[in-house]
Amino acid sequence: MADIENGHYDNSHRAFVQAFMARSVLTFDQARPILAHIQSVHDGRETLPGDVTEADFNAYITTANNALSPYDYEIRSTFSQHDRTRIYALVNTTSDPATQLATLHTADEIAFLKRVLDAMFETNNTALREVMAVTSMQALQLHKNPSAGQTQNGGATQGSTGPGLTMAQAEKMLKDLVEEGWFELSKKGYYSLTPRALIELRGWLLQTYNELDDEDEGEQEQHVERIKLCQACKEIVTIVGYIRSNVTCWDLTDDHRDNVAPIANVRVDYTTSALGTFSG
Repeated sequence: MADIENGHYDNSHRAFVQAFMARSVLTFDQARPILAHIQSVHDGRETLPGDVTEADFNAYITTANNALSPYDYEIRSTFSQHDRTRIYALVNTTSDPATQLATLHTADEIAFLKRVLDAMFETNNTALREVMAVTSMQALQLHKNPSAGQTQNGGATQGSTGPGLTMAQAEKMLKDLVEEGWFELSKKGYYSLTPRALIELRGWLLQTYNELDDEDEGEQEQHVERIKLCQACKEIVTIVGYIRSNVTCWDLTDDHRDNVAPIANVRVDYTTSALGTFSG
């Protein structure tokens, strides 16, 4: 392969970034044939997918990030909460929902999205039921903007003073958010944020839903922590595991979303790495 460790940003890196722009996310296995094709064209000789190593992939990411950083873009990664696959995405590092969606959606649609996020991380995220997702019916019930003086969960009305969306418009918006890679829909009918959305909105989610209390001798301590971080990789966790103290098993929140609360003799574990084989 060509010398990719010298940090020189060339046409092969531009093609690599364009591949990310054309896709919501990439894994290393998905990126190998793309990089092999790019490198074959760049070097003028065939490179097979099996020839692309993880070191090559990381070198491309490092060089691309150095070039993208002045424009507030970066290729970042997180772990899948379902199978521990590392997922990479090209994201805006100063991102919030309004910034990301303003060119594609109306103010009423963005306000609807914010109400759905509030439902995920406030209404459906309590000590008794850490769901961090919403059903289609729960989301559709939020189609209207709050009336004058009315707020959701004590917060201010977001982004629009109009009547909001019709049920049909809200349903289409949910479908669009799935197609655009922001929401994923589980087999049980729950909408939640995709890994790409968690990467891109990480800073905004922490700032919006985690409240800080800095009244204690000038020290800043977390007072309300709605956004949980994996104890191992420090990434945002929206699928919470319950480990039964009297049974060796590993259950995911998605299996408990219809329950009001976890069963007795259960402790909550936020470690994404526990999604592998757990032996208690």
